[in-house]
Amino acid sequence: MNKFKQISTKSGFLKNNGGLLFRKIKNNKFEFKTKIKKIHLNRSQITHGGYICSIIDAGVGTAAHTLVNGKSCVTISLDIKFISPTRYNDQIIGSVSVDKKTKSLIFLRCTLKSKNKIIASASGIWKY
Repeated sequence: MNKFKQISTKSGFLKNNGGLLFRKIKNNKFEFKTKIKKIHLNRSQITHGGYICSIIDAGVGTAAHTLVNGKSCVTISLDIKFISPTRYNDQIIGSVSVDKKTKSLIFLRCTLKSKNKIIASASGIWKY
C-alpha cells in the first residue's frame, strides 16, 4: 500500500488550512486524510461544513486527476450529505472509489470517517 503524500504543496486555501494527505490504494481506490485544527471549527465548536466540502472536493478531485494521469480536471457536480460532526484534533479519513469513467467524465464516490464513524458521504462528477 502506498504512503500518504502531501498534495497541498503550493500556496492556496488548503495549504493555508493545514494541507491534505493523499494516497492511491489500488487502481480505483484512494484515500485522503487531515486533522481538525481550531481554525476549522464553527461557532458550535464542530468542523465547519465548508471545510468538509473543501477537503472532499480536493481529495476526490485528486483521485480524478490521478486516474487521468495528471490531466486537468474540474468539478462538474458534487453532492454531499453531512451525517455526524467532528471536533478539534479529530482525524478525518476519506475513502474514494470510482463508479464510472467515460471519454471525458469520471463519476466518483467518497465516504468520510472519523473514529470509525461515517461523518459525510459524497458523489460527484469530474470533467477532464
